[in-house]
Amino acid sequence: MTTFMRTASILQGPLVVCRNCHSLAAFQEVSKLQEKKKNKLLFPIKDLEMYLSPDFHKTNSRLFDPSLDQIAKAEEIFRPSEKHMIDYFTSAIRMDHVPSLTQPEVCFIGRSNVGKSSLIKSLFSLVPGIEVRVSKTPGHTKKMNFFKVGKAFTLVDMPGYGYRAPQDFPDMVEPYLSTRNNLKRTFLLVDGSVGFQKADLIAIEMCEEFGIPYVVVVTKIDRPPTGVLLTNFLQISELIEKNTQACYPQPFLVR
Repeated sequence: MTTFMRTASILQGPLVVCRNCHSLAAFQEVSKLQEKKKNKLLFPIKDLEMYLSPDFHKTNSRLFDPSLDQIAKAEEIFRPSEKHMIDYFTSAIRMDHVPSLTQPEVCFIGRSNVGKSSLIKSLFSLVPGIEVRVSKTPGHTKKMNFFKVGKAFTLVDMPGYGYRAPQDFPDMVEPYLSTRNNLKRTFLLVDGSVGFQKADLIAIEMCEEFGIPYVVVVTKIDRPPTGVLLTNFLQISELIEKNTQACYPQPFLVR
């Protein structure tokens, strides 16, 4: 749970929501912004609340509401030092290639071109020299890529599912999700421009079947009109509330 809280704090913070503006990669730079712009970057979910009807059940959307101090503290997990090395570790295409590690793991899954590698790159934006390949071509990630975040946890970038997914995706990803004992949290990315697609629903069914704890992360929220984003957000929230057991109730929003 500690690993999840640390990673989730970053997902609500500037390292993700500013993935296209590297000058704001560090929280200390974001904290210098005017209050309105700072809150818009740090807490994007609040911008949608003004459009919701008074009877909308808001409890779930407020379960995770980190303070600025908590966000700043969480950022330190992704800041390297001599005693806290952050770097690419290895890649694997089958479970017999997966490294034997005992520290906690979190993994990121989502449709091809949902912004998964871009999000991970932003998490590591304070790590000089680390390489997280980002491509506009769907299906660019073909392997399970492991990044060690010091002794805190390992972050695993999974190949995208759906369109342009690797042919061996089921043999690669499903065994990992169902048998990896040190997997503590799965972050399932959904494109905020289009909402849930058929492949996303299949991924949710898979996570539910395996009984693994997971979180829905809504990406690209700066691209669609507010009405489209709000419709998709409500659709996602409703499905989580009514049709899931293992999913964290609050979707996280990132730019």
